[in-house]
Amino acid sequence: MEIFSEKDNKQIKNKGITKDDIAKQIKKFETGFPYIKLIKPATVNDGIVSFTKKEVEEIVKYYEENIFDYEVLKFVPASGAATRMFQDLIRYMHEYTGSKQQLEEYEQMTGKNNIKYFFNNIDKFAFYCDLKKTMRESGHDICSLIEKKYFKSILEYLLTKDGLNYAAKPKALIKFHSYGKHDRMAMEEHLAEGANYAQNKKGKVKLHFTVSPEHMDAFKYNMNQVKVKSENQFKVIYDITYSTQKNSTDIIAVDMDNNPVREKNGDLLFRPGGHGALIENLNELDSEIIFIKNIDNVVPDRLKGTTLKYKKVLGGLLLQLKEKIDDYVDMLDEGNATEEELEEMRAFAQEKLNITNDKIVFSNMDHIEKIDTLYNQMNRPIRVCGMVKNEGEPGGGPFWVRSNNGKVSLQIVEGAQIDNNNEKQKEIITQSTHFNPVDLVCSVKDYKEDKFDLKEFVDTNTGFISNKSNNGNPIKAQELPGLWNGAMAEWITIFVEVPIETFNPVKTVYDLLRPTHQN
Repeated sequence: MEIFSEKDNKQIKNKGITKDDIAKQIKKFETGFPYIKLIKPATVNDGIVSFTKKEVEEIVKYYEENIFDYEVLKFVPASGAATRMFQDLIRYMHEYTGSKQQLEEYEQMTGKNNIKYFFNNIDKFAFYCDLKKTMRESGHDICSLIEKKYFKSILEYLLTKDGLNYAAKPKALIKFHSYGKHDRMAMEEHLAEGANYAQNKKGKVKLHFTVSPEHMDAFKYNMNQVKVKSENQFKVIYDITYSTQKNSTDIIAVDMDNNPVREKNGDLLFRPGGHGALIENLNELDSEIIFIKNIDNVVPDRLKGTTLKYKKVLGGLLLQLKEKIDDYVDMLDEGNATEEELEEMRAFAQEKLNITNDKIVFSNMDHIEKIDTLYNQMNRPIRVCGMVKNEGEPGGGPFWVRSNNGKVSLQIVEGAQIDNNNEKQKEIITQSTHFNPVDLVCSVKDYKEDKFDLKEFVDTNTGFISNKSNNGNPIKAQELPGLWNGAMAEWITIFVEVPIETFNPVKTVYDLLRPTHQN
């Protein structure tokens, strides 16, 4: 273990962590994280619930009739910068000189994910009018520059601080969809969504965005510009709060020999702990029912119908299950449940909550042991997660897994958690039918309406180690258990099949040209 200087100790303390924390982080670099042990993929009727059209309508009705009894919040992880979204354009901007060879290569381009496709359809982007206006104010005509193939200038006005500075903005502030006289940023689409399923009986809609510190001022400024307009349009009042990823969740970076890496000024190099760190942010929110959805998975109003319906399906199922769980846990807490009632609870936990309780093993427990077992199994936060049929889109998958202590549970598993050198595990992956589009609704309070401490339900043995670079040198970075992976590993977990139409992420700028993002 490296001996830290007084300056190092001060830096560590200021982050809200200890030297013991760093020692544990370095130990993880040395040992790595154990692979997830897959048993089988979760499939429809075996880990994934699928509803008929009639059942969908019934659950939606249940949600609409009961949601006002709960405090609801929409939680949107929105700290990601748009750099990756525009990385192809950024590269082209730096490389383009207008040479004869480049112009010939440009003319030969085909397909939908290249610079030619971008410029041929540039007027279809919601940000086109802003770009055109910015360039006109600087004395440039965008149409003329496109005709002359002066692409570098246009890209500079789009991506750099000379113009819209989109490469440095958070994805939340990128204009995604055009509505004629008004174009909506990604975050505005979440305001529109929230108004349709997350308002309380007084018409208030609570939203919480996680934002990077460097983007906070711009985020709040832009939100203030559009909030009133959205309130007037949807006849609601927005209660919007923000948080940043905590410094205490940062993780030290190491070199390839697992020694701490330092910045040029001698400071220890720390890196953000990944989206799993957001369990800390989630833990500080007081609402009982929390919807979670990524910032870039939105559609224009004309296509929101299916999305809104299945948000209510996920929410309605959660409310139905929570009502039953709360009644059962209350009975268990009082300690007067009969043997018949305990067997009823065991069957419910196994059939509805995916909690494996062998009937024979359970029957051999004494009465108190049965009560304790069921109480501990059901008195936990709940997550109901939408799952989409796998049609080639990226995303973690739903699987039945076995933990090191032998417990079987449903989990969302990322590719990095799987041992791809194990042929049996690889075969299980090929049998997977669905993936996780990050579409969750959560219950985070118990039967007494007290908040769970969500940090108590994290599997700290899950995480990721990846290779990065710093000042041209290779380093290793570590991520905390993912928010919907290890950070929620010990939650009651329900997977529900939802239509592919509910999943429309924008990972690259070209995705905005898909029909689902065009009005």
